[in-house]
Amino acid sequence: MPATFAPTPAVLPGAEPFRFPGRGDQGRTGVLLVHGFTGTPMSMRPWGEHLAAEGFTVSCPLLPGHGTSWQDCNISTHEQWTTAVERAFDELATTCDRVFVAGLSMGGTLATRLAEVRSGDLAGLLLVNPALFTQRRDAKALPLLARLTTSWAPIASDIKKPGITELAYPRLPLRAMLQLRRLWALTRADLQRVTVPTIVFHSIEDHVVEPANSEVLLASIASRDTTEVVLGNSYHVATLDNDAPQIFERSAAWIRERTPAARPGSAPS
Repeated sequence: MPATFAPTPAVLPGAEPFRFPGRGDQGRTGVLLVHGFTGTPMSMRPWGEHLAAEGFTVSCPLLPGHGTSWQDCNISTHEQWTTAVERAFDELATTCDRVFVAGLSMGGTLATRLAEVRSGDLAGLLLVNPALFTQRRDAKALPLLARLTTSWAPIASDIKKPGITELAYPRLPLRAMLQLRRLWALTRADLQRVTVPTIVFHSIEDHVVEPANSEVLLASIASRDTTEVVLGNSYHVATLDNDAPQIFERSAAWIRERTPAARPGSAPS
């Protein structure tokens, strides 16, 4: 009897992963971008385009269970997400001398987790509204809700800037949310293992991830080189919001400050 294979889920238009080649000496520095829970690389593309224009080599994978349907997300695991990030990091490291990892929301969780388990390999962390926990009172009911129903109201497009919509799932996959909670617990337990330079951008007003998440992260990691940037005109998806230009410009400058100077007489390729 011939073997049968499940069809590969179709990726939503605009949700595709992307990679931009670098230029000259700056291209020897790679930046791995990691999108958030129920989101897609679309939320990271403007940031990636800015970094690529600065000459850096940029990569942004599509996380397992994302960019297709929320039902697919419900059968993905946090181990799959961390493995995907690690593989993307290793792939970028084959063509770059150093790699910085940048993440939004759960992407920030995954970036932090990678720094915990492979701190000696990363050049630095750039985090935007990273998630480690939730203070929502109804979150205590999540295990029960996940047994009763498979999805809930969405968390996407928390953006202050008018007319901007995030490409993300229209429902919150509850079983995947349980996986995210397990990832949070693992990451919180090992924060002291983060020793790489870290910059955290966080919004004053965020309706998805409370600012206390960034405060706990900065207070708990062992990095000696930390920078906090408070965003006063954006909500959760700050990479698509009013403060996006500040994130892009500050992050590029921050990376350049932490990379070796170009060799004398070197020319762009």
